[in-house]
Amino acid sequence: MRSHRDFFKPLALGAPAPLREIPFAPSRMIHFFDPSNPKMVAKVPDMLGKVDILLGNLEDAIASVKKVEAREGLVKVGHEVNFGQTQFWTRLNSLDSPWFLDDAVRLVAEIGNKLDVVMIPKVEGPWDIHYVDRLLAQLEAKAGIDRPILIHAILETAQGVVNLEEIAAASPRMQGMSFGPADLAASRRMKTTRVGGGHPGYRVMEDPADPENPEADRVSAQQDLWHYSIARMVDACASTGILPFYGPFGDIKDTAGCETQFRAAFLMGCVGAWSLHPVQIDIAKKVFSPPPDEVAFAKKVLEAIPDGRGVHMIDGKMQDDATWKQCKVMVELAEMLAAKDPELAEAYDL
Repeated sequence: MRSHRDFFKPLALGAPAPLREIPFAPSRMIHFFDPSNPKMVAKVPDMLGKVDILLGNLEDAIASVKKVEAREGLVKVGHEVNFGQTQFWTRLNSLDSPWFLDDAVRLVAEIGNKLDVVMIPKVEGPWDIHYVDRLLAQLEAKAGIDRPILIHAILETAQGVVNLEEIAAASPRMQGMSFGPADLAASRRMKTTRVGGGHPGYRVMEDPADPENPEADRVSAQQDLWHYSIARMVDACASTGILPFYGPFGDIKDTAGCETQFRAAFLMGCVGAWSLHPVQIDIAKKVFSPPPDEVAFAKKVLEAIPDGRGVHMIDGKMQDDATWKQCKVMVELAEMLAAKDPELAEAYDL
């Protein structure tokens, strides 16, 4: 077992010191683009400021014959674009693929000073993070990079979910986790072909009012296939100081379903979600920004209870140290987002 005293020491001579706290900038959407697609690449400069995180995708959705082209396209984007306040991420190919090592070596050497986070797909246990952690340290030392590139794990397998607490605590590089429902569904042998969202067959039904007529007047409601796993991911992230994200919602035309799924993730503690199409950017921006009326009430509570102590009645609702903490979370998120977005600053009266 590695000594806790060594946890924050660099894993390679000359590598930057690991961060002791993960930075939390606006992260409402991780917007994917294909670096092998010239039309998408041409839109990158226009996306800056419109999205919180811009991610060059090298893995799923990139054909095998386009892998090298996508990698080189991402290098070109990294050299030519000034990302400013927009975070710049990439999703590398999986650790068991023939492209992963070349992805890591090439990108860190060429644009490691621009990359904030590398997303690792199909993480199954802490051993995967340990490997990437050491490799990044070696590559950073060789390239002379002065700040650590962080790691974001995707939960896409049953074994990954079983080990998610250990994954979250595997390295000080761990920035966060995303929930990958499609691959996870296949790993679990779930009987759905959907990418995120619910399923009309996953339901509960109330008991029949009339046992002799069980089909009459029975209320039924669709349930959330992913509630258990997302809740565990949020707890693992919160306990280790990293950030949880909902992943993709594949039905681009179902904007109402996307908004509902994103909102459920937001209420459970996720800080953002993936956007696969420009229409989902505004959905994520809306959902993962606290509602102005709730921010106003939270501000009222903090102003009435500056030290967070005691029990108070505000607008007919009991407030104590626990609800004060809830309000503080809401206001701090609003203040962070308002600093970047003038419209939110006006809506929040900040």
